[in-house]
This record gives sequence, C-alpha cells and structure tokens, in this order.
Amino acid sequence: MDKIIEVSNLQKNYSNLCAVKNISFYVERGKLFSFLGSNGAGKSTTIDILCTLMNFDGGEVTIDGLNPRHDRQSIRSIIGVVFQDNVLDPLLTVRENLLIRAEFYQSDRSLIRKSVYEAAQTTELSEFIDQPYCKLSGGQRRRADIARALINTPKILFLDEPTTGLDPQTRKSIWNSIKLLQKKTGMTVFLTTHYMEEAAESDYVIVLDHGEIAAKGTPVELKSKYATDCLRLSVSNEYTLRQILLDFKLNFTMSAGEFIINLPDTMKALPVLEKCKSCISSFQVLQGTMDDAFIGIMGRDIRK
Repeated sequence: MDKIIEVSNLQKNYSNLCAVKNISFYVERGKLFSFLGSNGAGKSTTIDILCTLMNFDGGEVTIDGLNPRHDRQSIRSIIGVVFQDNVLDPLLTVRENLLIRAEFYQSDRSLIRKSVYEAAQTTELSEFIDQPYCKLSGGQRRRADIARALINTPKILFLDEPTTGLDPQTRKSIWNSIKLLQKKTGMTVFLTTHYMEEAAESDYVIVLDHGEIAAKGTPVELKSKYATDCLRLSVSNEYTLRQILLDFKLNFTMSAGEFIINLPDTMKALPVLEKCKSCISSFQVLQGTMDDAFIGIMGRDIRK
C-alpha cells in the first residue's frame, strides 16, 4: 500500500479549545479521499496543517515522505490548494494571475507560459483567460482557482469545498475536469465537501465530528452501516396492503399517499413485492445514499 499522506495522533488547540483531537488516518497515492463533517468539525484546520499553513500541537504528519515541521517549502512545491475563499487578484486578468503564480515555480519564461497554457486547457478557461477575475461568474472563478492550484502539476490537490454555491451543471463540469486530470497524472485528491454526491465518488471517506473521527470507510461501507434502503409503494388497496405489511412485521409510514418501508437491503423488497403486487399500482426501491449515511452518523440535530 502506497501512502502519500500519513497522520498519527494529530492534535491542534486554540487556547482552551481542542479543535483536532488525536486523529489518525492515511491517504493512498492516486486516490480520491474525502473529509466530511459539519461546520467546526475540524476539517479546514486539518487541511491547513497538511498544507503547512498552520502548526500543530501534537502527533506526526508525513506528506510524501516529508515532515511539515522541517520540509515546509518542499511540501508546498508538490501540492496544490483550492481554498474555500477566492485568493486571486480581482483586478488582474486570469492569465496575469496564473503567470504570477507560475513564477513561484519556474524562472524560464517558456516553461511559465507552458504551465499557464496547460492549466488553462485542463480547466477549460481559455475563452475568458484574458478577462479580469472580478468580471467572471462564480463557476468561471472556480475554474480559475483550480487552474491556479494546478500550475505546478501537484502530486496532491487539496479541494476545500470547491463547488459550494455553484449550479449542478457547473459542479459536474468541474468534477469531470478534475477526474480526467487525476486519471492522466495519477494525482491524489483530498476533498472536503458538503455535497454528499461528490463524496460518494470517493475511494475512502472519513467523517469528523468535534475534532474526532466519527466514522470511516468506503462509501459503500458507510452506506451499508449507517443508511437504510427504502421501498415506496403506491397503493390500490390500502386495507390489504396494511395486512401484508403487518404479516411481514414491517414498520411503515405514509407520505403523499405512498407507503414507505425501510429495508435492511434492497433484495428484501422482492418477497414483499411478490406478495402485495395485486394491491399496489407502482413501486420504487431506493438505495440508501451518502446523505442518509451522513445523517445516520451525525444524527438529525442541526449542528451550529
């Protein structure tokens, strides 16, 4: 197993508040790894530590064999970061912003122009590359932010809620670009997101809660453990259907004229459907989602 990030007993304190509480995990090279959690869970603090933007109070961190305490510049040369907030100069064009960024990594003008061209092509921003950053739409700005993070062809790309506030079509387009680049270069992607459908595409997921690991596993494992599948039935004979469900000892609720039955897995729907097919007009069998798993892990209370 090739681990590009290793974290052991990481701890970070702010005065009397322990924001990250002795967490341990690793990220495999070339994988898509997701960090989930409500606001204040410790996600951004952990990413800031991994990106060498913040010191930590306890534990050990290794980034591609490098130690953030001693190898800060070397780590920064192999990572790219897309922050929650925009960091490009709003008055400069996208090209000017990218050229300035590229100069941090190259001194040769031809290599600088090549880096900017490749980042622009990858993120499909060529058509607005000479427009001022402040004049761009939200989706265009996000593409420019990602292009900035790709200038040095990083081994690890950190994405801290990269698509928040974007429409579904733009989010999908941005993720298509990221996945194509990851497939082409073998880049590792470390993601935090509030969109569970994005996390569902990950190779591995860790859920943080109040600075501690609340759950971890593949999306399939988390959905299997913390979410339930659902059978929805539109009824033609309500009395008979109720009796069948009682015979099966299944709990159910009703919503908008449908019977809703939670199931341990989708295959358990087959005998129910066979028995009640004469008294229903339609049905849906829905697998548990990452949204369901997240709620199952964190609880239904709103976190502040």
